[in-house]
Parts: sequence; structure tokens; C-alpha cells
Amino acid sequence: MSFILDDGMGKPQQAAGGAGDAVKDTTAATFMADVIEQSQTVPVIVDFWAPWCGPCKTLGPALEKLVRQSGGRVKMVKINVDEDQQLAAQFRIQSIPTVYAFKDGRPVDGFQGALPESQLKQFIERLAGGGANVIDDALAQAKELLEAGQADEAAALYEQILGEDPANPLALAGIMRCYMAMGEADAAREVLGQLPADILAHAEVQSVKTALDLAAEAGKYADEISELEARVAAAPADLDARFELANACYAANKRQEAVDHLLDIFKRDRTWNDDMARKQLVKFFEAFGPADPATIHGRKKLSLLMFS
Repeated sequence: MSFILDDGMGKPQQAAGGAGDAVKDTTAATFMADVIEQSQTVPVIVDFWAPWCGPCKTLGPALEKLVRQSGGRVKMVKINVDEDQQLAAQFRIQSIPTVYAFKDGRPVDGFQGALPESQLKQFIERLAGGGANVIDDALAQAKELLEAGQADEAAALYEQILGEDPANPLALAGIMRCYMAMGEADAAREVLGQLPADILAHAEVQSVKTALDLAAEAGKYADEISELEARVAAAPADLDARFELANACYAANKRQEAVDHLLDIFKRDRTWNDDMARKQLVKFFEAFGPADPATIHGRKKLSLLMFS
């Protein structure tokens, strides 16, 4: 893995380390070199497993993925307890999977059984002293690039991430947002149409899906903002025109204005068109994301209106 990250001063730099031979099998004959000696320079995770062990089939691949994503900050060796009973006996392995972490030639941490990916990440972060996942680093940088209007650069970085982790939902959502920012909504829809159900259910992917649906719905109003603004100015109580103006503002990426027009509709008539203003606000919030200023502002104002 060799992501090109930013050094914080606008200059690209190679991610520290390299995956190289990040995961390997070891035996009693090579344990000293692969674990004890290697752990003098980089932490080494030792996974005791067996082919017949169900939890091992879950833990092993998840742990390997995260180790490979560490950019060389952590190594991993696998020991088949059926083939190397000597090492299993030496470490008093009574159940599998059992995982030990070595640093400076001695065990410093460990656990038994399969753990969720979030806990495996924490385990590796503790071992590496933080910053042990270059995928997470790359995702953060790609998001910053996209938010700064550099959709091309962000898309290139998301493509690198997907080259290493093709099912990463954050990278898939990110690259679809890049396509939308570059005016290639059809490419984003093509990606969306190929995703399996489990990835489609991810909140970030759902957010992009909603954004695409809204873009298709609102696009017909994009060139009518001036006309709609004039209609609303002439007849502020024309809620149909105001709703169309909200959609036009959304299509033009005028998020705050789009939200404010829907809030105005809700304030004037909460039940208008079967609660359409509130329903559209919820769609906008999902498409923008929870941290977007328009979402934060809109949710606060909507709550005040609903409970006033």
C-alpha cells in the first residue's frame, strides 16, 4: 500500500512504511526471526488459529486487512496450531483464536475469540501508538479535498483506497460525491446501481442515494431561480412556488436558502401538501449529512417550530 498523503503544508508525501510482507505464516523454526527479532523494530501480532475453527475464519481476514492498512506500522504472523503444536503448547493455547501482540521482543497485549472490527482497530492503534490505519488517513484527506472543491484530486485518492479496499462504504460514497461535484451524476448512479444490499444500507451511501434522487427531482428547477424568486416575492403565501424555489436552490447548491424556504412553508402551514415541507427537509438533511451547517441550522429551527 502506498497512498500519497499530504504533509499538512500542501506537499504530498509517501505514507510511512509499506505493507510489504505485512502478513506471513510462521513456525517454531522461524518464530525467533519473525516475531522476537522483528518486534524490536515494529510491533508484531501473532494469530494462533486452525482451519476448522469458525471464529478464526472471521477474525483472521479482518485482522489481516487492518494490518495491511497500517502502512507497515504493524506486522502479523499466523500460526496453525494443528501444524505447530510445539508453539501452541509453549504459549499454553487452550482455545482459538488467540492473539498476542509483541513489542521489543516480548508479549504486551492480547485477546481470545473474534472481535468486531472497531475493537480490532483499537487494538492495533494501542499497539502502534496511534495513527495506524492509512486507509482512515486517506479517507480523511480525500474528504478534505472534496470539501475544498478539489473533486478531481479527491476522486483519485478515493480510487486508490478502493484499489486496496473495494468494499469500503466511505470510499464508495466519497467517489460518488466526487462524480456529482464534477457534474457526472450518471457515473455516480452507475456505481450506486452495482452496490450490494449491505453496502447500500450504510448511512453514508444512503446519504448519497438521497442526494442523487433529490438532484434528479430538483434539476428541472435549476434554471428557474430568478423566475421563482419573483413569484415568491410577489406572492409570499404561494407555497407551491416556494417549494419549487427550495428545490431550485438545492439544485444550485444554495443549501441554506433551500432549507430556509422549506422552513418558511412549515411555519406557514405545517400540514401543507401532506407534510411535504418537513419530509423534504428530512431528505435535505440526509443528503447534506449531519455535520453540514445547513443541516445543523435547519434541524434546530425545525425543532423550535415543531414544539413552539
